[in-house]
Amino acid sequence: MVAARITVNGKEAPISPAAPNTTVLAFLRERGLTGTKEGCAEGECGACSVLVARPGVNRPTDWVAVNACLVPVAALDGQEIITSEGLATAGEPGKPPTLHPVQEEMAVRGGSQCGYCTPGFVCSMAAEYYRPDRCAHADPADSTDHEQGPNGFDLHALSGNLCRCTGYRPIRDAAFAVGMPTDEDPLAQRREQSPPAPVATEYAQDDSEFLRKSTLAETLQLLRERPDAVVVAGSTDWGVEVNIRSRRADCVIAIDRLSELRELRVESDHIEIGAALTLTEIERHLDGGIPLLAELFPQFASRLIRNTATLGGNLGTGSPIGDSPPVLLALEASVVLAGADGQREVPLADYFTGYRQSVRRPGELIRAVRIPRPLSPVTAFHKIAKRRFDDISSVAVAFALDVEDGIVRKARIGLGGVAATPIRALTTEAALEGRPWAAETVETAARVLQAEGTPMNDHRASAAYRSAMLGQSLLKLYARTTEAVSS
Repeated sequence: MVAARITVNGKEAPISPAAPNTTVLAFLRERGLTGTKEGCAEGECGACSVLVARPGVNRPTDWVAVNACLVPVAALDGQEIITSEGLATAGEPGKPPTLHPVQEEMAVRGGSQCGYCTPGFVCSMAAEYYRPDRCAHADPADSTDHEQGPNGFDLHALSGNLCRCTGYRPIRDAAFAVGMPTDEDPLAQRREQSPPAPVATEYAQDDSEFLRKSTLAETLQLLRERPDAVVVAGSTDWGVEVNIRSRRADCVIAIDRLSELRELRVESDHIEIGAALTLTEIERHLDGGIPLLAELFPQFASRLIRNTATLGGNLGTGSPIGDSPPVLLALEASVVLAGADGQREVPLADYFTGYRQSVRRPGELIRAVRIPRPLSPVTAFHKIAKRRFDDISSVAVAFALDVEDGIVRKARIGLGGVAATPIRALTTEAALEGRPWAAETVETAARVLQAEGTPMNDHRASAAYRSAMLGQSLLKLYARTTEAVSS
C-alpha cells in the first residue's frame, strides 16, 4: 500500500505522522500554512476554507471550496488542494508574489480589516471565480438580483463565510469586481485536466485507522468485519463530533469516492441519486429537474457545507432536524440499503424508528435514494430558522400536492423538528385529499397540521411557535399558489 500523501499548493506532502482524526486545518497549520484559520470548528464561519480539485460537472475538474476544519486529512489521501497562500503566483527573484485577482480586489476595495476571516473569504471567492458556468452579463443593467453580480458572481458562494469587522458591502464589491480567468491562469488551466483519481487508503496511527476501499463490494465486506466502524462521506457531521465533542473512533471507513455511490440516473419511473454525491453535485446535475429539491438546496446550510455534504449522510445520521428528510418524505422517496449479502429498498417513511435510529442493520450503508416519477406539480419547502441561511431548522415543512380540476388528488407533507424523527403529516394529508383546493379546506387542514407531531421547547423555538409555524406554512403555500394562478 502506497503511503498516504496529499498535494498542497503543487507540492506533495506525507500525511504521516498525523493522527487519523487530524483535520486538514490542523495538518496545514502544523506545516506553517497559517492563512487557514480556525474560527468555529464546526463549519459555520468559513475561516478555514480551502480549494480541492474535484470531478467537475461541466469540465474535467472543478475547484471546490470546503471547510478544512471538518475534513480529516486522511480523507484527502491522493488528492490536491490549494490554500490562500497558493493562490498568488511567484514573482521574479527578490520580488513579492503577484496577488490573485480575488486577493487584489479584496485589498483595493477594503474587504479586509483584522484579516482573520479574509483567507477563507478569498478561497470561497476563488471557487466561485473558477466556476465553469459563471458568465458576465452582456449589459450590467440586466443584473437585477442584488445577490448576483454583473460578472455572474453568485454571492451565495460566500454564505458560509462570516466577517465581524468589515461588514459585507466591501466584500460584495470585491466579489462583483473580479473579471474572468485568463487563458494563462494556471488554476484555470488545471480545470481542463482530470482530478486525482480515488485511491485506496489504509492509514493507521496511534491505534486508530482510516480506511477507504476501491469498490463497494470491498467496503461492504469490510463493514461486515468491522460493524462498529464509523462510516463517513463529507464528514460534515462527524467532523463536528470530533472537534466539539472530542469523539474518536478506532476505525473510520470513507465511502465518499466509491463510484457505485456517485451515480445519478433518470429513469422513466424514478430518479436514483447516489448516496455519496455531494449536494452541490446533485444540484448541478439535476439543474432544477426536481423543483422541491431545487428549493431545498439554497437553504441547506452553506455552499461550503453543500460542497461536501451528501444525502446519504444527512439520512444516515437520523437527525430529526435534518433538512433533506422532510423533502424526501414529501417526494415519497425510498432508500436503497446495501450489505454484504445484497441490497433492499425501504420507503423513507418506514426508515426512521426512533431518535437517530433507523432500520439500517449493522454492516449496511445507504447506497442510493430513489424518487418516484411523475413528480407532483405543487411543491414547496419552508424552513423556519433564526437566520436566513447557514442555520439549523426550528421547523422544516415540505409539500408535494397533485391538484386536478381544483381538487386535491394527492397530498404528501414531510415534517422536521416536531418529533423524535422526521415524519409524514398523515392526518393533514387525509384532511386535504379529495377536497377542493380552496380557502375553507386549507384553513381546516392548517388547524390539523398544527397538531401534528410532538414539538418541544428548546433554545431554538417553543413548542407553541413550532405548532403555529406548521399551520402558517400551509396557509403560505395556498396563498402562493392562488397568487400564481391569478397572475
